[in-house]
Amino acid sequence: MVDLKRQYGRFKVEIDKAIQEVLDSTAFINGPSVKAFRDDFARYLRVEHVIPCANGTDALQVALMALDLQPGDEVITTPFSFIASIEVIKLLRLVPVLADVDPYTFNIDPAQIEQLITNKTRAIIPVHLFGQCAHMESITDIARNHGLSVIEDTAQAVGTDYIFQDGSRLKAGTVGNIGTASFFPSKNLGCYGDGGSIMTRDASLDQKIKTIVNHGSRTKYYYDEVGVNSRLDTLQAAILRVKLKHLDSFHKARQEAARIYDTQLGNIPQLSIPARVPYSTHIFHQYTLILEGSDRDQLRDYLKSKEIPVMIYYPLPLHLQTAYKDLGYKSGDFPVTESLSRTVFSIPMHTELESEQIEYICHHIKTFLKQDE
Repeated sequence: MVDLKRQYGRFKVEIDKAIQEVLDSTAFINGPSVKAFRDDFARYLRVEHVIPCANGTDALQVALMALDLQPGDEVITTPFSFIASIEVIKLLRLVPVLADVDPYTFNIDPAQIEQLITNKTRAIIPVHLFGQCAHMESITDIARNHGLSVIEDTAQAVGTDYIFQDGSRLKAGTVGNIGTASFFPSKNLGCYGDGGSIMTRDASLDQKIKTIVNHGSRTKYYYDEVGVNSRLDTLQAAILRVKLKHLDSFHKARQEAARIYDTQLGNIPQLSIPARVPYSTHIFHQYTLILEGSDRDQLRDYLKSKEIPVMIYYPLPLHLQTAYKDLGYKSGDFPVTESLSRTVFSIPMHTELESEQIEYICHHIKTFLKQDE
């Protein structure tokens, strides 16, 4: 699905040099590369404050902690996402309230958010799924009207542009009150282990988040908040600094691969290619198709027999997971999400894809669907 080995080979000299500099300095915790990456990333995102942390899940948890929510407060998010989105809500004894998604973009449906707001609602977590932004202008309008905070989960959309109706742009993660990022190796901007970041334009939130990620401490051995230990490793920061310089070129490579996929697969009746919206660029963390009128599992098994990786994101919606039965949701509550869980599949999408590989993948998809010329 992602060819990290070939990508490393392209940037081996730069990355090895960056790693060696950290080893030579022995500044393994909060070393100079962490601060340098923080500043580089803030410039890239055009945001005032970036707080590196240990991973994307921590980023979401710390963001919620910074808002001083109380047990029983409600947070609206999506059932069609990775588990971290509701996991952190439950860990903090908050209440996840789920809104179904748009059937074409896979992102949370703003119209459904409005209907779910109660006097206990405190925040909304839109997840920018697969590399394209949720409709942030609508979501922030709703939040403003109801006095809610917005935490953007950009784990799959670092570098995506949100495009406002007036044509202005902001990077994903900088539109709401707080943004979160994951640098898991398979992400568009990925390190070689775990890593994450929190972003905000609010100076007071910046100070609070910095305190929380450092055990709740502003001054060593003095603790002002209940915090956690969540730091971006210096070695990972050094790697991220190198890769950040190439991030826009990574996006162009993914977008070109998506264009070829579109051309090859866009006219097959059983398939729906990824939707594009006017309010967001798409950086294709995944290239996810909808399959109707054919057996998805058989297609997956056939492609795997041809050594073509296939992933299903996500085979069981969050509201039907065993660990979250206490939320009281049941099958049928989120028809769009449940339909997508039965019909979507993702094919290889990364910076190293070659046209011959894409041709091979598409040939076998069309062969299975009896669409090959």
